[in-house]
Amino acid sequence: MAAASLDLQGLLARLDPTADVAQRHIWLIDVFDWLRGDRASPQAAVGRVSLLLDAVEARPELRERLRAWWRAFTQAVDLTTLLADYGFAPRTAFVSELTERLRRKILPGTPETTDASDLFRMVLPGAFDAGWIALLDDTQLARIGALLADAALDDIDGAPRWRHTVMDAVTYCSSQVVAAGFSPELRLRMSAASESRAFHALMSDLDALREQMFRAPRDEDALQAAFVAFRDRLDACRASASSVYTHLEDNGISVGLVFRLRQLRERVLRIRELLDCLISPAPAPSVARLVGRLVLAGGERNSIRALIASNSSMLAAKVTERSAETGEHYITRDRASYLQMVRKAAGGGALTALTVLLKFGIYSLALSAFWSGFWSGLMYAASFVAIQLLHLTLATKQPAMTAPAMAARLRDIKTDAAVADFVDEVANLVRSQVAAVLGNVGLVVPAMLALALLVQFALGRPLLDAAHAAATLQSLSLAGPTALFAAMTGVLLFAASIVAGWTENAFVLHRLDSAMRYNPRIGAFLGAARARRWATFMRTNISGFASNISLGLMLGLLPAFAGFFGLGLDVRHVTLSAGQIAAAAASMGMAVLPQPALWWAVAAIPVIGALNVSVSFYFAFRLALRAHSVSLGDRARIRSAIWARWRSRPISFFLPA
Repeated sequence: MAAASLDLQGLLARLDPTADVAQRHIWLIDVFDWLRGDRASPQAAVGRVSLLLDAVEARPELRERLRAWWRAFTQAVDLTTLLADYGFAPRTAFVSELTERLRRKILPGTPETTDASDLFRMVLPGAFDAGWIALLDDTQLARIGALLADAALDDIDGAPRWRHTVMDAVTYCSSQVVAAGFSPELRLRMSAASESRAFHALMSDLDALREQMFRAPRDEDALQAAFVAFRDRLDACRASASSVYTHLEDNGISVGLVFRLRQLRERVLRIRELLDCLISPAPAPSVARLVGRLVLAGGERNSIRALIASNSSMLAAKVTERSAETGEHYITRDRASYLQMVRKAAGGGALTALTVLLKFGIYSLALSAFWSGFWSGLMYAASFVAIQLLHLTLATKQPAMTAPAMAARLRDIKTDAAVADFVDEVANLVRSQVAAVLGNVGLVVPAMLALALLVQFALGRPLLDAAHAAATLQSLSLAGPTALFAAMTGVLLFAASIVAGWTENAFVLHRLDSAMRYNPRIGAFLGAARARRWATFMRTNISGFASNISLGLMLGLLPAFAGFFGLGLDVRHVTLSAGQIAAAAASMGMAVLPQPALWWAVAAIPVIGALNVSVSFYFAFRLALRAHSVSLGDRARIRSAIWARWRSRPISFFLPA
């Protein structure tokens, strides 16, 4: 502490209110560097604050010099922009915002500035500062306020300068809220009742609050009434903006829209924090909380990781909101729907047997790796689209679609009853997946055996020669990299769901169904009745088309592209793999039964199915959790409840009651 005192004496000796802007700001930066010390603990920084206050209060000359410095500082630096704008991103574009953050990280800042935001970033750069500021007690805050109080007086209405600065910041933030509310992107999507006149009257309520705030003498009752009226109007604006989320199914959603909504919400919260500083009879604690919040907001504003997290969260909101309704159709809740799922999956398995046959046909052409993968991908896409149009089911397509539907139920998960209902849905979902996989695999095997025997009868030779059949079994063996390839396929399934959600959202956002239905040129080409039918058909099926086509192309082309880079990756889809094993076994005949290669391949089927389903569901569910901002505590409660259900009623995850 003695060394700290010596450092402090030297620091205070350098205090010069007549110095130029750069030197005054360098002194301020040095003061906060001294307060932080070696960052051993926030408590140590709080102790240094007390030491600084003691040193200044003990010397009247130093106290007057500090007040003169503070007066010069507040006159040279506009704090309004700091209070109103600090921590807010001015742009929605990811690349431009990333470039700006990289620039600030790479290029050094200068203390020769009158931009309070740039200076604040250098004076209070990290979360450690927010930690020790939060630990300052009321006595220390009152001492700081008293030390600077005289210097903060302003001649305008006899009110402190800081009150005018804070009110200007409230005005600026409120104008941003009104501008966001009047933007066509939000206004056209608000509920008719919610849109009302909340944004129209916000600034007039603020003017009334300002008038009461600076009236002399002040009428406290009138001030409180004006404050309540403005606060209620602000809440009404936020509620109006929130009504946009109820119309996503009809209007779609964009990253820019989500950005505007989140910025509006954060602006409202900033206004409330600023008003706490103005209205509170003891403003020092509110000011300290505001400064701490600004420190944290600045850290997030400069963080590249926070930018990536924010954009992925906005993309999650964009995609999962579109996928949730689709996923509801894949969850069975009673015995009748369970059996219907098995039947649809069996039909999907039968059609997949034909897909496997066509795949071997394409390979027999001995095309180059790219063209073989390309035509296989198109064939997969056509097969998956056929399954969709025939209202059949492919098991592995379900998880990525059902995850957003599940996560949508987590918006209200605070009660034990809500958690129990969610666990019931988890059991329903797992049961649905089991039914779909059993239906697919249960019929693709006999259908593939029948097709292989039919080909052998027609051509007079097996579908696959002995070497090719043996290689097929070996490639699908559980003893090889099959598990890794199955997990990779799960990622592709998840990626296909992202493409589906993005495509459907774009279709709705740009109102393409309405364009197909009413555009004069399209109507003249197709006819009005046919245009209406095509519009309805595409609106219903666009998500499935995007998912199936993208998945098919990825399954076909991934091995070709991976081979080009020497990675040796492949795909393992449970239904396709089961069909390939059946084709290889049928080609080798009864002699294959005692061979270990067959049984190693058969043993891989449940592993492939489990990894396909679990990996795709995991990524989709995590994305949906991010979109709905489910807390870590709620996630822990859900995990505990699911494990409790597994221990008490495991059969409920496989068979309906």
